[in-house]
Amino acid sequence: MVDCPSAVNCVVPNFSAAMTGVAPFQLSDYLGKTLVIYFYPKDNTPGCTTESIAFRELHEKFLAKNALIFGLSRDSIRSHEGFKAKLDLPFQLISDPDEAVCTLFNVMKLKNMYGKQLRGIERSTFIIDGNGTLVKEWRGVKVVGHVDEVLEFIKTSSQNGT
Repeated sequence: MVDCPSAVNCVVPNFSAAMTGVAPFQLSDYLGKTLVIYFYPKDNTPGCTTESIAFRELHEKFLAKNALIFGLSRDSIRSHEGFKAKLDLPFQLISDPDEAVCTLFNVMKLKNMYGKQLRGIERSTFIIDGNGTLVKEWRGVKVVGHVDEVLEFIKTSSQNGT
């Protein structure tokens, strides 16, 4: 992901990708803000829907801590727009069909589904601070309770001035 021994505490290289809304996502546009980027396998699937709703329900609490939420999957912008509207998500979704951002964050994994091995996104969440530094990562996320844990980290780190 980045040129240092551990990805955590390293600066994330600037990247851009298509995003719902009016403009593409550009990491450098968000300097000074804390970013929560959650990677999920696919729009309109049970776990991804549950996770997105959980982020939606706590969205205002993240905003109160100067933290912006972005969801990211390989789905198209068209799929994202429908998913966002269906769930009334108040944050934007990033589309990564060529897996460039997924590769940057090393979230593409072989998974077993119905006895077959498939490549897919490992459900993961990353916190990037206002300086563009990766300060926390969760990999292999289990949906239940995860968003509360992310919010608690944001609250704790903002109290400590990070």
